[in-house]
Amino acid sequence: MIIFINGSINSGKTTISKMLAEKIGKIARIEVDDIRNFISWMPIMEAIPINLENTVLLIKNFLKNNIDVIVPYPLSRKNYDKVMGELKEYKDSVYVFTLSPKLEVVLKNRGSRELSDFDRDRIKYHYSIGIPSPDFGYIIDNSEDTPEETVERILSIINKK
Repeated sequence: MIIFINGSINSGKTTISKMLAEKIGKIARIEVDDIRNFISWMPIMEAIPINLENTVLLIKNFLKNNIDVIVPYPLSRKNYDKVMGELKEYKDSVYVFTLSPKLEVVLKNRGSRELSDFDRDRIKYHYSIGIPSPDFGYIIDNSEDTPEETVERILSIINKK
């Protein structure tokens, strides 16, 4: 099983993926931002394709070893298509959940995260290109949910399938 937690910066991807990992157990959580640290000197837009290629390699390695995976990362349609093209043999076991809180919610400091001006600009960019409203996967407006409620919503969808 591969679970992508999609959404903008500050939508709750990391929090939800950590909580899901705890609930599911024995699942690898791949933080693409940690992979980005290998080439932090590279401009972000140039690094994204390389980071996603490396993420796909990690996903395949974990699956080969019978370990399910959670990946919290903002996916545009282009990047979703690229990743899914690389994972086509696993398409029946892929779940994509997009966390889509209202823009005014996600622009505020949430939890312990302190947003920078760069973060706010990236959030606005993500919303302008449709990251929180893709035409793939499940969209969850978690503006009013607690993290626990969002996790339960995701688990109920997975368990139905």
